Amino acid sequence: MDFTLALIGLSTYLLIWEKLPEWGTWFNWLLARLPAPLAYLYQAWRCPYCFGFWVALALHALTGLYTLPALTNMPEYLGAMATPLAWFLDALATAPIILVGKLAIDAIAAPAIKGHTMKQEFIKAMKEDAA
Repeated sequence: MDFTLALIGLSTYLLIWEKLPEWGTWFNWLLARLPAPLAYLYQAWRCPYCFGFWVALALHALTGLYTLPALTNMPEYLGAMATPLAWFLDALATAPIILVGKLAIDAIAAPAIKGHTMKQEFIKAMKEDAA
C-alpha cells in the first residue's frame, strides 16, 4: 500500500479548507464571488471523504500513482473500462485514508493546543509573580 496519494490529498484538503481561509482576506473574497454551483461544491466537498475521493481521481490522472498497486494490473477482459474502474476503486480506497488522517489530526490538535495554551498561561503567571 502506498500512502502518497492520501498524503497529497490530505495536505490539499488542509490547505483549501483550513489554511487558505486564515491567510488573509483574498481567499475569502474569492469564495464570496464564486458562481453558485462552484460555491456549492466548495461547501459540499468540505467532507474529507468526499473531497478525498475526487482529489484521488484527479491525482491518478495527474500522477499515475495508486494507493493499491494491485489495481494497476486489471483483468484484460475489462478492456477499455479497466483503467477508469481501477481509478474509481483506488479512489474509494484512498478516501477513507484521507478521512482517518483528518480525524487523527483533529484528535491530536485539541490536546496539543490546550497544552500549549496552559504552558503560555503558566509562563505568563510566573513572569507576573517575579515582577
